Amino acid sequence: MEAELNAVTLDMGSAGDSALAIALALMMLAVALGLKKENFVAVKDRPKPYFAGAAAQIIGLPLLTLLILFIINPLPSLALGMIIVASCPGGTVSNLITLLGRGNTALSVSLTATSSLLAAFITPISILFWCSLYPPTANLLNEIDFNTVEFLTNLMLILGLPIFIGMIISAKAPVLAAKLQRITAAVGAVLLLVIIVIALSAFSDTILKFGYLIIPLVIVHNGAAFLLGYISARLAGSDISERRALTIETGIQNSGIAIVILLTQLKGLGGAAAIAGIWGTWHIIAGLILVGIWRSLDRKKRRANA
Repeated sequence: MEAELNAVTLDMGSAGDSALAIALALMMLAVALGLKKENFVAVKDRPKPYFAGAAAQIIGLPLLTLLILFIINPLPSLALGMIIVASCPGGTVSNLITLLGRGNTALSVSLTATSSLLAAFITPISILFWCSLYPPTANLLNEIDFNTVEFLTNLMLILGLPIFIGMIISAKAPVLAAKLQRITAAVGAVLLLVIIVIALSAFSDTILKFGYLIIPLVIVHNGAAFLLGYISARLAGSDISERRALTIETGIQNSGIAIVILLTQLKGLGGAAAIAGIWGTWHIIAGLILVGIWRSLDRKKRRANA
């Protein structure tokens, strides 16, 4: 089964790999161009929830993923996909879902900006570190002739250079940065959406055939991520809006980055790519379910206090 799952790969060719790299670079550039001091207001105003959220996302989620892997013991390629997703920064859609769920949007924006800003260095190192701690994924990387130095160099360049350029433009020419941010965000998002659709289409047979293994794994993993965010917020003494923000921020990961990493750096392994693709759909569904629950609880509370 593992051999059959890993036999499904997606090779988009040099042109496709270049498009993937450009899409990812544009996304990171857009993040950096949009960075403002206000994005980090939560650090000053409410440091405990902020640091609790950052720790949960950067350290807690990969660690929790590792524990889940040792308990469930999934196929190595599926485990690889889970580790990569857990190592990616938060997705910007978390800010919108937090807003819809009446969470602390400023805190959500601060955490997304932080994880995205650090992604150039933390994401590639985190992937290698956590994969090395789980023997099946460590062995899998050896089997596909994985080049550690090339992986680190490529990812740090693709993720780091646009962030560095964007921060300089934002600091020196804020008006230009605002204009460029809208363009790069739109183009990058469209390119990435097209890539995700292509990837999901290419892996549709794999998802249908092995969905009984992949979908429950994504649901459990994502549910554990949401729960981790909630527990972290409770431990930090957060109020309701902050608990909602940390719950969403930890459960919503930038699976688009995970897919690009898999396709450009890890030969588009079928199981891992399927995990990232399904996560990208499910975490939005799960987040909106939470929004519905929270808003329903808010209505009941208002009626009780009326």
